[in-house]
Amino acid sequence: MRKGIYCQSLKLRMDCALQASKRCAWQPRVVAPGWRARRGALEHGTRVYLTVVGFIRILQSLSKVNKLTKPSLCLEEIEIIRSNKTFRPEWSDLDTRELPEWYDKAKIGIFLHWGVFSVPSFGSEWFWSNWKASPNNSIVTFMVKNYPPGFTYQEFAPKFKAEFFEPDNWAELFAKAGAKYVVLTSKHHEGFTTFPSKRSFSWNSVDVGPKRDVVGELAIAVRNRDLKFGVYHSLYEWFNPIYLEDKKNNFKTQTYVDTKLWPDIKQLIEDYKPSVLWSDGDWEAHDVYWKATDLLAWLYNDSPVKDEIVVNDRWGINIPGHHGDFYNYADRFNPGKLLKHKWENAFTVDKKSWGYRRTMKLNEILTTDQLLYQVVSTVSCGGNALINVGPTPEGTISNIFQERLLTLGSWLSINGEAIYGSSPWHSQNDTLNEDVWYTCVKEQYNSVHPTATPLKTDKIKAIYAIMLKWPALSILKVKDVTSLLHSGTYKVEMLGNKGDYLDWHIINGETVIALPDKANVVSDHAWTLKFTLK
Repeated sequence: MRKGIYCQSLKLRMDCALQASKRCAWQPRVVAPGWRARRGALEHGTRVYLTVVGFIRILQSLSKVNKLTKPSLCLEEIEIIRSNKTFRPEWSDLDTRELPEWYDKAKIGIFLHWGVFSVPSFGSEWFWSNWKASPNNSIVTFMVKNYPPGFTYQEFAPKFKAEFFEPDNWAELFAKAGAKYVVLTSKHHEGFTTFPSKRSFSWNSVDVGPKRDVVGELAIAVRNRDLKFGVYHSLYEWFNPIYLEDKKNNFKTQTYVDTKLWPDIKQLIEDYKPSVLWSDGDWEAHDVYWKATDLLAWLYNDSPVKDEIVVNDRWGINIPGHHGDFYNYADRFNPGKLLKHKWENAFTVDKKSWGYRRTMKLNEILTTDQLLYQVVSTVSCGGNALINVGPTPEGTISNIFQERLLTLGSWLSINGEAIYGSSPWHSQNDTLNEDVWYTCVKEQYNSVHPTATPLKTDKIKAIYAIMLKWPALSILKVKDVTSLLHSGTYKVEMLGNKGDYLDWHIINGETVIALPDKANVVSDHAWTLKFTLK
């Protein structure tokens, strides 16, 4: 009998011949959750539509189905077709969407927190809330000392001039930093939008301040450097009276969502077609209030970026870490271990603030080694690193931030093959040497489970061990590659020193590798060893 099987992420239609004794009574929920048939049971000639995950699960389950005897599978036809999967506005269905491949392969992104809060540039981007909603003594004192009585937060907006904002220069910096995507704040909790929102009159970057469409200009510049562009958007607004009225009603009304939030997000998606929608400010209400599942169903089914866009997990109380294309959990989340679901570590170069601070001190800035630790450990454990800097109100990026980003870019130009497009290896952090983290590159990328460790059937092109510290006497001792090297068929080299293969020995179950003279290596920080078959 014939079954036409549809494979969403690979976009293939495969006609499969299955040898069966009689009518096949598979039930979708039993064999492959997430796939659906036109009838409850499969009969001769039934066409089945399913995701790659469902397809693989069916192949794994064929031998266990009682109605089938000695199932055999042969591919007779492969035809590229367009996806017609329609996602229901339910988490159980939305969660079956496969992660767009570009996002996992990108690994490195730049985050930008920019808004009216950049004008006082004191404390953090939570300045307004810490002044008025939950008064902080240092913020209140700052305002008393420097501004007249009756001064309002709105009076900061005209001073947000961004007169030195050159989006092409920013994009060039981000490209040199090795980033593959850029996420800009389109609206933080203060409610000020960096695009001409049709619902934020005199509280957007076109009507006041820069008098420019910041989102639009940066989107063009970033894409001209072949980088992906995304937007951060806060769901709630501290002092929006419509939102506060919904809150007063215990979120049983959704006037703010219907008249402000949804229209703004749809305007962003339709006008700028971002590859990332980075949600925040969700924690006061449940996902039902935000109409999160309806929004994501629209994004995945009908939006102009339905095959490209990725969203994070901040869509309401108890949603982070449970739903979304990738998980952020909390700010600066770095578990140090492999997670089953794709995740992202969003962290700041300024340890104290996401927005620009004029008072930041050198010891409050990530060192190059600290920055590389975040990047390397994150990627080793299957995550992406989203690195935040806060621009000044004039539209410049501080020299210290530029230095850190350019140093990262220089490191990636040497060691990038261990980062971009990599996959987690069997081990992440070496059990003997905590300063060594592993990645690998497979011959065939796993689009179904991008954060999975290699399967027995996977062919690995290379394994990488990234050292965050140079060992004493230039002798590296590690344990987790020992079983691999026991075969004696591997060669080891340091990236940047191509062709100079390193001597290694196995002693008492540990691998001892003789490194080159440190004075002769190319990398100044975090050195990568590459293991390949001879």
